Amino acid sequence: MVRLYTDKLHIGYGERLIVEDLTIEIPDHSITAIIGSNGCGKSTLLKAMTRVIPHLSGAVILDGESITKENTKGLAQKMAILPQSPEGTPGLTVGELVSYGRFPYQKGFGRLTKKDHDVINWALEKTGIEDLKYHSVDALSGGQRQRVWIAMALAQETEIIFLDEPTTYLDMAHQLEVLELLESLNKEQGRTIVMVLHDLNHAARFADYIIALKAGQIVKAGTNEEVIDHEVLKEVFQIDALIGRDPHNNKPMCVTYNLIKNENNIENEMPLEVATTGTEA
Repeated sequence: MVRLYTDKLHIGYGERLIVEDLTIEIPDHSITAIIGSNGCGKSTLLKAMTRVIPHLSGAVILDGESITKENTKGLAQKMAILPQSPEGTPGLTVGELVSYGRFPYQKGFGRLTKKDHDVINWALEKTGIEDLKYHSVDALSGGQRQRVWIAMALAQETEIIFLDEPTTYLDMAHQLEVLELLESLNKEQGRTIVMVLHDLNHAARFADYIIALKAGQIVKAGTNEEVIDHEVLKEVFQIDALIGRDPHNNKPMCVTYNLIKNENNIENEMPLEVATTGTEA
């Protein structure tokens, strides 16, 4: 049995239901990508699976127990989440913000140990920002700031890492750096990675398992071969996609796509970025 799964999960805000009766399994020691159009429930699902927000009914099960039974520090030692638009305390240095990832392991007065400092320095090095350790986070570019947050998640040293659009604000080169870093954490350390991605080709290239959502429900969950498929993308994004093969790894890729028009020959009103296959530098 997998370590992490949901059972008939319902999530919403007030009377508005976002995710309904959702049951999924997250493969252990794999990279899982969640795709879907804007507003389909991807971020809401991540927040509920990490107890950032409560779910209405159903359950999120980790190691055979509901996550609602785990204390805060205990859960934070098992899973970390990088939200879509994280905000920190103004005036912090890069090193100080990354050190927050060590909170679940602190005792007493919360002083950092030698191990804490070693892990912090490792996270800074892994994300390529060791030279920024004493710089103010407020003075950084969007891309640099994003890497600081990823370093904080790495410093938490959890076996499971959730990331909501981790390549936000990054140019193409830094997007690949981040995704390759996450891939290395998975391949070399066996960490389970769960991330929301808008770029379909990034999902196809880096994920072992893809969950495609529409209106809070699963359209298809499976390998990249099963999900990066003409009919699946048509259902999820209302696009007519041409699926080819990446010449570098032979994985499926979305070569190009067009919006599907209705019977009045009017394109469906859907922003192109929900099915983007590339990001501007």
